[in-house]
Amino acid sequence: MRILPLTDSTEKNLLSSRRASSHAAEAVARRIVQDVRRRGDRALFAWTRRLDHVALGSSNVWVAPEELRRARRSVSREFLEAIHHAARNIRAVARRQKPREWSFQVEPGVRAGQRVRPIESIGCYLPGGRFSLVSTLLMTAIPAQEAGVERIVVASPQPGAALLAAADLLGVRSVARVGGAQAIAALAYGTRSISRVDKICGPGNRFVTAAKMIVSADCAIDMLAGPTEAVVLSARGDARFIAADLIAQAEHDPDAVALFVTTSARLARAVAAEVERQLGLLPAGNLARRSLAKNGAVLVAQGMARAVRFVNAFAPEHLTLPEGFRGPLREIESAGSIFLGNWSAQTFGDYASGTNHVLPTGGAGRARGGLSVADFVKCISVQEVSRAGAERLAPVASEFARAEGLAAHARSVEMRR
Repeated sequence: MRILPLTDSTEKNLLSSRRASSHAAEAVARRIVQDVRRRGDRALFAWTRRLDHVALGSSNVWVAPEELRRARRSVSREFLEAIHHAARNIRAVARRQKPREWSFQVEPGVRAGQRVRPIESIGCYLPGGRFSLVSTLLMTAIPAQEAGVERIVVASPQPGAALLAAADLLGVRSVARVGGAQAIAALAYGTRSISRVDKICGPGNRFVTAAKMIVSADCAIDMLAGPTEAVVLSARGDARFIAADLIAQAEHDPDAVALFVTTSARLARAVAAEVERQLGLLPAGNLARRSLAKNGAVLVAQGMARAVRFVNAFAPEHLTLPEGFRGPLREIESAGSIFLGNWSAQTFGDYASGTNHVLPTGGAGRARGGLSVADFVKCISVQEVSRAGAERLAPVASEFARAEGLAAHARSVEMRR
């Protein structure tokens, strides 16, 4: 793993390379999205055959109910217990996140409130690759269920038995065997086989993320979530744990980014060496070595203030502050999810701690946090003004309306006085 000084030039290169990768993926994704929007199922099935090497048609695009039940019977009891445990934690966190309804008197005769209503239909995108990400089903479907979403549609290329078993256990019945940018387009615009949804959520590779950005003008999306990013910030700590977290996130995707930011040259060398040692223990073909060679680095900063400034600019998806090194926490302004202490492996957040692993990437963490129940509801404002309240508000509203040159606005309140 390369060791670099954290200079302004290094920071600029890291940030610009992330944007360049996004622009390249957007061109490919746009072609696919436009084709599916224009030709519907024919394009959806053609791109699936070309990219995923799967022959789909209207008769087999959806997983049959019996296949879901059969998958649940085929997996181990231990795996089902793991799903139950993780789901329990995810639900507990989700319930605390749900926005509340409220109403109060702003001033005499004027009441304001908020109604909370679920979005009617949600598309959950689950990345595929060599393995379907079962955990992402829990991270997207459970908050949607807690929000009260009526129609939950799952899209995943070549869903395996583990994913189908989890879907059956959670009561998710609509699972489509489609992935990639073509799946995002189908969910956004609808085809003969797949009805459009109101909002798309879930992570994906750079092409899926680009497709979500493209369709966002016509269909709501949660955020730009993918490829994976992991940052560890520390001047001290256990090199084994630091290396393990970087490698774990790097194996998600060949475009994953994994960075260790430190002020200690000694620890920088120790972590770089430990990364190489642990990579040698992984099975052949693991993506971590490839992504670390391309996007991994140990960054040595001249002072913690400089290191923190970089982290906030980068706004990483995952950020770890190891044990005994929580000082910078109060200065961290932008990160998708923060892991405190040596024992808070980022993998716990991926699966079972209860926090959501669908997190903002590509700098989106500067504007929002991870997926939550709030992403699946609509907070609708309500106001009620009595006759006495209208008397009080009309002069105020009239002044604003006339200042803005909107005479009809002014008249609509003046006639109520």
